[in-house]
Amino acid sequence: MGSQEVSNADWQGKHVTVAGLGVSGIPAARVLNGLGAVVTVVNDGNDERSRAQAAELEAQGITVRLGDGATLPESTELIVTTPGWKPEKPLFAAAAEAGVPVWGDVELAWRLRGQDGREPAPWLAVTGTNGKTTTVRMLASILEAAGLRTAAVGNIGVSLLDAVLGDEKYDVLAVELSSYQLHWSPSLRAHSAAVLNLAPDHLDWHGSMAAYVADKGRIYEGNTVACVYNVADGLTEELVRMADVEEGCRAIGFTLGTPGPSQLGVVDGILVDRAFVTNRQKQAQELAEVADVNPPAPHNIANALAAAALARAFGVAPGAVRDGLRNFRPDPHRIEHVADVAGVTYIDDSKATNTHAAEASLASYDPIVWIAGGLAKGATFDELVTGCAGRLRGVVLMGADRDLIREALARHAPEVPVTDLDRTDTGAMSEAVCEAARLARPGDTVLMAPACASMDMFTNYNKRGEAFADAVRALAAESA
Repeated sequence: MGSQEVSNADWQGKHVTVAGLGVSGIPAARVLNGLGAVVTVVNDGNDERSRAQAAELEAQGITVRLGDGATLPESTELIVTTPGWKPEKPLFAAAAEAGVPVWGDVELAWRLRGQDGREPAPWLAVTGTNGKTTTVRMLASILEAAGLRTAAVGNIGVSLLDAVLGDEKYDVLAVELSSYQLHWSPSLRAHSAAVLNLAPDHLDWHGSMAAYVADKGRIYEGNTVACVYNVADGLTEELVRMADVEEGCRAIGFTLGTPGPSQLGVVDGILVDRAFVTNRQKQAQELAEVADVNPPAPHNIANALAAAALARAFGVAPGAVRDGLRNFRPDPHRIEHVADVAGVTYIDDSKATNTHAAEASLASYDPIVWIAGGLAKGATFDELVTGCAGRLRGVVLMGADRDLIREALARHAPEVPVTDLDRTDTGAMSEAVCEAARLARPGDTVLMAPACASMDMFTNYNKRGEAFADAVRALAAESA
């Protein structure tokens, strides 16, 4: 099974172990079973939900082993893993010793393209520490504006397996890929790909920053038309230099400044292209206005430029870039305007679950009353606080690891007033919003950009964002 494309006949009787239940494991098991493979699912958990999922799969003739994700089933010829399983799992060590290959769900989808005899849709792929989902959705909007049949797939929207095996025929796919997924995707070869930015994240999974960066860089391997990188992030350009790409594949940079040749950038409030024009030395093609980007925060303009670069690499006309960006509406909880109350603007950026995302959000407003805190995931906050100290009117802290942020504020912004809420219950958000309103003055922005994960207090960042929005709306009702 070394080739990139595999026929249905190759799966008949093939013994495949699927590692993990869940959003990618269950569809993979069903697809493989439908192709004629002998499928065994192994799962660490053995809770009520897992047992219910196992019963559904077993009714289809799939073997499920709960509470034993460490042992390699006999006769296994291939493992297909869900993204969350760490590389150091004993199951993978046993597979390596037995010479059994390990694929992720993305790799499986890549190998199954063209099963129906149709020409597979090219992939325009996006990764990065922050901004992946927004960029992929912007890209899909641009491609749709160009009249192309497309979908936002991968970590979002339509599942990749559904996209490559379903009845819908796509012209091109906008694919979001995480570092987890890229780790297990050895043969993926995109038409064009972008790495938006790189900052420490998920290091507990990858083991080191170097390993994390290397997995992100896999997205460039075998690119045929363009490797899109962030001019402001030298690591992304270095990954392009290191990638083994197809002959003629180009390095295309994006920048918030004036672009050089083979770059996209911004000139006098206009997004311009100096990469996909006849004369890159002397020509620049206007694509859209900064005002066409929603919201027009600096990091979101960078997302728009990356999406535009991938679309232009696929041959999309400038007008479709403009129309696609105008049509795009961001997902909730991503620098989302909630309300204006007593002259103060309230912004929900609950999706800012790490310091890199919070830094981008904090750079978009001034002055700010910042609501922050949660689970730090091993992060430190000195650099973040140093960069935003001059913008801060005040800070409200909550959550399990708020002390780490408070200590960074004491070191680098001792003059900024801090309210430390010594509670981690979900009701803390209402108090946080009230405290922020007390600190804010007309013209200020209250920004909930926690720089931390949410699971200490909320099910996920969506629930945290909803709690913030509810508290702001309650404040507005009281002020009316």
